[in-house]
Amino acid sequence: MLGFLNAPVGVAYHIVVGLTQLLAPLPGGLAAAAAIVVFTLAVRLLLSPLSFAALRGQGRLAALQPRIAELRAQYAHQPERLQRELTALYQAEGGGLLAGCLPLLLQLPFFSVLYRLLESKLVAGQPNALLSAKLLSAPLGSHWLTGAGLASTHGLVFLGMFALLGAACFAAARVARTAAGAPNADQPPVAALSRVLPYLTVVIAAFAPLAAGLYLVTSTAWTAAERAIWSSRSAARHVPAASGM
Repeated sequence: MLGFLNAPVGVAYHIVVGLTQLLAPLPGGLAAAAAIVVFTLAVRLLLSPLSFAALRGQGRLAALQPRIAELRAQYAHQPERLQRELTALYQAEGGGLLAGCLPLLLQLPFFSVLYRLLESKLVAGQPNALLSAKLLSAPLGSHWLTGAGLASTHGLVFLGMFALLGAACFAAARVARTAAGAPNADQPPVAALSRVLPYLTVVIAAFAPLAAGLYLVTSTAWTAAERAIWSSRSAARHVPAASGM
C-alpha cells in the first residue's frame, strides 16, 4: 500500500541522514532531531508558494460569502438557477472551491513522504537509522505510551513535545479565527468543532513516534507563521495610507 512513495521516501531518508552527519557536532545527540527539523523547514519553504496560493483562494472565497448567501436566499426554490449563478460568480471572481483546496491537495504527497519517513521502521528494506537516534536519551522511534513513565526522561521529552505542539496548534487556530472573523452563531456545533479540530494533531502525536512528533511540531509552527504573515499582509492592504504632513 502506498508503494509509490517508496522512492521519494528513500531520497528523503538519504538527505536527512546526510544532514544528521553534517550536524553531528551538536551535543546531546541532537543531530538527528535537528536534521528532521531543518529538513521539514526546507520542505515547507519550498511549498510556501502553494500555501500562500491556498490562503489567497480561501480569502477570495470568504469575501464571496455575503454574495453567496444572497444568491441562496434569492434562488432558494430554483436549484438549477442557483447553481448557474454560483458558477458564474466563481468564474467572475476566481473564488471557486478549488482555488483554496487545490494548492493544499498538491502538498499532500510531500507531507505523506515526510510522515512516512519518520514513522517507518524500514526504508528500502533496511532499518531506519533515524529512529534509533535519540533526543535527550529518548529514542526517536519510541512512542509515548511505551516509555518508562511520565516522570522519566522519556516521558518528560514527550510532554515537552506535546506542550510545543499544543502551543503551535493554538497559535495556528487563533490566527485562522482572526482572519475568518467571528464564528457563525447560528451554527454552534460547527463553531465548537472548529475549536477542537486543530488539536487533533496533538492526539496524532500521542500515538506516533517521537520523530514524527518533531515533524508535526515544526510543520504546525510553520503553518501558524505563514497564516500570521498572510493575515498581517492582508490587513496592511486594507488599511488606508496615512496622509502626509
